[in-house]
Amino acid sequence: MSLIKRIATFVAFASGTLFTAQMAIAGESGSYESVSSFVHDYTKFEFANQAIISGPLHGTDTITKSSGGPFVVGESSVFVCAVYAKTSDAGMDLEAPCATTDASGDISFTISKRSAGDTETGGGGDGRQEIVGGTGKYTGITGGCTFTVEYLTGDRAIAINTCEWQKP
Repeated sequence: MSLIKRIATFVAFASGTLFTAQMAIAGESGSYESVSSFVHDYTKFEFANQAIISGPLHGTDTITKSSGGPFVVGESSVFVCAVYAKTSDAGMDLEAPCATTDASGDISFTISKRSAGDTETGGGGDGRQEIVGGTGKYTGITGGCTFTVEYLTGDRAIAINTCEWQKP
């Protein structure tokens, strides 16, 4: 083999190895958008100048846009959340841990938080969601989303989600 071919082979091998190592170090990352539709069953009561709101919500989430990775355009998942909120003259403090199960049975975990708006029909508001891991293809995934939720009649609501994620 000529010296030039040996050098070219070495450069190609070294470049491929370096690229693969950088990809392994960098991990994966991306973005996605989704639409959620859900039903809630909240209990609401007055307590010490606050309104307490708690209960389950469950529904579906469909990926509408994705840069790739574990979030596939057109894929729908089911989710369940436990909502706890306090509202007062100072505003709202809502938190909802959720588990979302995709068609393959893999589960992603999120925590939604909102400090604006309400949970009444015709209401809603903007919030933030943390992606905090999961099972299967979601193991080790982290990230965050912004969302806007709108409460509809019949204890129903919809949300639009815009998310960034990364995986080591």
